Amino acid sequence: AVRQLWGDGDHTAEIDDMMAEQEAIRGEKAKSVCDLFRDKAVRWQLITLFLVSSCMQLIGVNVVYFYAYNVFIKAGIPPTQTHYVSLGVGITEILTTVLCGFLIERAGRKTLLWKSYTVMALALGLLTVTLSLQDSFSWVPYCSVALIFIFIMSFGIGPAGVLCPLPTEIFIQSYRPAAYVFNGATNWIQLFILGLLFPFIV
Repeated sequence: AVRQLWGDGDHTAEIDDMMAEQEAIRGEKAKSVCDLFRDKAVRWQLITLFLVSSCMQLIGVNVVYFYAYNVFIKAGIPPTQTHYVSLGVGITEILTTVLCGFLIERAGRKTLLWKSYTVMALALGLLTVTLSLQDSFSWVPYCSVALIFIFIMSFGIGPAGVLCPLPTEIFIQSYRPAAYVFNGATNWIQLFILGLLFPFIV
């Protein structure tokens, strides 16, 4: 099965890891979310998961999606065509997330995260400038549209592709269901709080 998944080669180390994990959790039942909080052995994994999922909410992708329609209208795209541009944004994210799947083992997770976060921060900084100047020059709104696409591409190559499998990679089998529950609950609670607070911040 490993050869079929990863191709020919020496996969002894991976198989040894799988066997060692299977031996370590032999007879253990799946842990609950309460067990996840109580067990000090997984404290750093839990903190890592919380921080990384919190960064997902604070990087601004939801806000970019929310305001993309207004940016497209300001760029002169007819309202009847903005749906197609929005569809293009979604397809861009899907394609870059798939591309991340091919890059993740070669480039490494940390590299993809740091580089994509850097590009996203630069894109948001420039987007702030172009949105401020969009009535000054006729070409500036098109720069805003391009920056939105760059931001979404960076999001797909980095956080979107790297963070989804994270609970599987940093928790052993018995903790994975609880880690996924914790990750999902954290994401939705933070998204809810962000949705409530953002209009007041604006």
